Amino acid sequence: MSNATKARHPSGLYVLFFTEMWERFGFYLMLGILFLYMTGGLQDGGLGFDKSKANDIYGTYIALVYLTPFIGGLLADRIFGYRKTIIFGGALMGAGYLTLALPGQGPFYLALGLIIAGNGFFKPNISTLLGNLYNKDDLKELKDSAYNFFYMGINIGAFVCNFVAAYMRNNYGWGWAFGAAGVGMFIGLVIFILNTRHVKEADIVKPRNAEDMPTGKIFATIFIPAIVFAVIGCFLPGLFGQDNFLGSMSNDAFIFACIPIAYYYLSLYLQASTEDKKPIGALLYIFSVVVIFWAIFHQNGNVLTDWAESNTAREAPAAMESMLNEFGFAETVDAKPTTNAEGKEEVNKYLLNLPKDQWPAEGASLSLINTELFQSLNPLFVVVFTPLLVTLLLSLKAKGREPSTPGKIALGLFITGLSTLVMIAAVGVSGNGADKVSAMWLITTYAVITIGELLLSPMGLSLVSKLSPSRLTALMMGGWFLSTSIGNKLSGVLGHLGAESDDKSHVFWINFGGAMFSALLLFIFVKRIREVVRDKTGHD
Repeated sequence: MSNATKARHPSGLYVLFFTEMWERFGFYLMLGILFLYMTGGLQDGGLGFDKSKANDIYGTYIALVYLTPFIGGLLADRIFGYRKTIIFGGALMGAGYLTLALPGQGPFYLALGLIIAGNGFFKPNISTLLGNLYNKDDLKELKDSAYNFFYMGINIGAFVCNFVAAYMRNNYGWGWAFGAAGVGMFIGLVIFILNTRHVKEADIVKPRNAEDMPTGKIFATIFIPAIVFAVIGCFLPGLFGQDNFLGSMSNDAFIFACIPIAYYYLSLYLQASTEDKKPIGALLYIFSVVVIFWAIFHQNGNVLTDWAESNTAREAPAAMESMLNEFGFAETVDAKPTTNAEGKEEVNKYLLNLPKDQWPAEGASLSLINTELFQSLNPLFVVVFTPLLVTLLLSLKAKGREPSTPGKIALGLFITGLSTLVMIAAVGVSGNGADKVSAMWLITTYAVITIGELLLSPMGLSLVSKLSPSRLTALMMGGWFLSTSIGNKLSGVLGHLGAESDDKSHVFWINFGGAMFSALLLFIFVKRIREVVRDKTGHD
C-alpha cells in the first residue's frame, strides 16, 4: 500500500474549510448585490448610478480586491506570519461589510476600501497556509484533492449567501443584507481563532535569500512607483487632449499602477537562481494567460447580473410563487410609475422589454425571482460537479490518462470559451435584448463555465503551491491574484463597453476570441510546463 493511500487529510484542512466558507459567504453576498445596489433607484434605497459608472466601480473594486494580496502575501511571508495576517484581514473585511450597511456614498466608498485592504491580508495567506499543510512527503499527492475540497467550501458559502441576501433586502432593505455579510465574516474569524492550533505547524516565516529584494526596498521601488504611475495614468491622457485612454480615469490609473508590480515579478525571474528560474518562469507564463479567464468569469457580477435583471424572464412559476414569497426570495413589481432622481416618472425597468399584455393589472403585481439568486448557480454547480470531476480524474489517473495540472488549466480555458457561445445564442434569441428569454440560457452558461472553472482555478492554486520556491509561496500566490486582479478590471472595462454598445453580443464575442486564443497559448506550452512540474515535485 502506498503512502498516498495511507495518508489522511490533516485537521487543519477542515479548520480552513469552514473559515473560508464563512468568509466567502460574506464576500459573495456583498458581490452578488453590489451592482444591483449601485444601479438601484434612490427611491428604493440604491445609489442611483448609471450602468457605465457602476461597471467602472465594479471593475475597480474587484480588481483592487485581488491586487492587495501582493502586499498581504509579502508581509505574511517575511514579517507577520500567516495566522496573524489572516485574522487582521478578516477583521478589516467584517468592518467593511458593516460599514456598507450604512446609507450614502460616503460609507459606501469607505467600506469598499476596508474590504479591499482586508482581502489583501486574508485571501493569499489562507490559500498558502493550506498548501503548507501538505508539504510533507506523505501528503504531497493529496494536495490537488485538498484544494478541490477547500474550493467546495468556498462555494457552499457562495451558494447560501444569495438566499440570505434576497431575504434580507426584500424584507428589511439593503443595509441588513450587507450587515449579514459582516456577521458571516466574523463567524469565520471565530472558527479560525478557536482552532488555530491545528494550522500552527504550517505558519512558518521563511528567511529571505540573498538574491531576494529586501522588504523595505520593495516598498520603496514597487509601491511608491505604483502610486506615482497611478497618478500618471490619471493625468497623462490630458496631455494628448483626451479624457482617458481606456474608457475611464480609474481604468488608466489601475493599469499604470500595475506596471511596477508586474516589473517586480519579472525581476524575480531574471534574478532567480538556476534552480528557481524555470518554476518561476512557468508560473509567470500561466499568470499572464489566465488573465482572460478572470475577465470572463467575473462578468457574473456585472454583465450576467445585468442580463438576469433586464433580459431574463424571472416571473416565479405558479407552483413556486407562494413558497418563494413566503421565504422572502421573490421581489414584487407593479406597473405604477415612480419618480426618479431627475424628477421624471418611469416604470420598473423589468417591464421595459416585456409585452404590455404581460404587465400586471392596476393594483396587482408580478412576483419575480430575485436577480441575485442567479449568482448561486455557479457555486451550486461547483458543489454538484466537484465530486463528479474528482471521480472522473481519479478514474483517468488509474488508467494513466489523467491530464497534467497545466493541461487541466488549458482545458478549463477552452471550456470557458464555449460558455460564451451560449450567451451569444441567447442574445440572438432575444432579438438583441428586445425580448426576454428563458432563464435556461443563463443556467446553461453557468453550468459550462463552472466546468472550466473547476479545471482552472483550484488547479492554479495547487500549481502555485507546487512550483513556488518555499520562501516565496505567499508572494507567488499574490502573483496569481495579481493576474486575477487585472482580469477583474477587464471585466469592468468589458461591462462598460457592453453597456454603451447597441450590440449586446459584442462583449460575448470578445470573450470567446480571448478565451480561445489564451487556451491555444497554454496548450502550446503544456508539455514544457509539465516537465518543470515533474522536475520540481517528482510527479505531475
